[in-house]
Amino acid sequence: MTKDGSAPWIGMPVQMDPGSEKQYLSRNYADAISAAGGVPILVPLLSEPGVLRPLVERLDGVLLTGNDSDLEPSMYGSSRLEACGPSQPLRDKTDFYLMELVRARRIPLLAICFGIQSLNAFGGGTLVQDIPSVVGDSICHSMRGEVPSHPIRISPGSVLEPLAGGLEATVNSTHHQAIDKLAPGLNVIARAPDGVVESVCGTDPHQWVLGVQWHPEKSFGWDAFSRKLFEIFLARCRAV
Repeated sequence: MTKDGSAPWIGMPVQMDPGSEKQYLSRNYADAISAAGGVPILVPLLSEPGVLRPLVERLDGVLLTGNDSDLEPSMYGSSRLEACGPSQPLRDKTDFYLMELVRARRIPLLAICFGIQSLNAFGGGTLVQDIPSVVGDSICHSMRGEVPSHPIRISPGSVLEPLAGGLEATVNSTHHQAIDKLAPGLNVIARAPDGVVESVCGTDPHQWVLGVQWHPEKSFGWDAFSRKLFEIFLARCRAV
């Protein structure tokens, strides 16, 4: 419950494929939020996202979901490389607008996969546009499904350590881009063995921000680490 006794409202931008007119969202996100005690609220992608302000001002937290697109490189001051995939401008624009209001209100933010990339770009960071081309392929980050794909190394003393029960965990992986230059206001708290950033947290003591590069919503039903990520997020939202 929030301070007024109600369950936290959690806004989640929907997904939209490049070139598509359909907006959708996997039920995994809503199920994970509901299981942790929140009320999932779907946020549509709009060309003029300012009309969303009355909704966002009622939210107790925001979950930036994944998306089957790549953030437009001009959003973080880079030129598009050949290996960069197509973008969905409505998702890019809606994410940035949501983060403006979230930062102003200092409500909790959990960013997943595309969401962590959007979070970093919004804060002034840049992205690796294609991991195999830039980092190499010693680890496959673009697996599909919920099956654990590779280990991560967790920073001692970070918010992830007690959730994972130690300094290592195994996560699923469905991405070909990642954080490159880290945005001011973020700290890296987990990496894959090849150095790819797997998790960040915010440095503002007045706002709880956590980003993960994997998809805990796909495994929250059977994986304790995934479930605890949503539980701590909802706990922070209740305290707002």
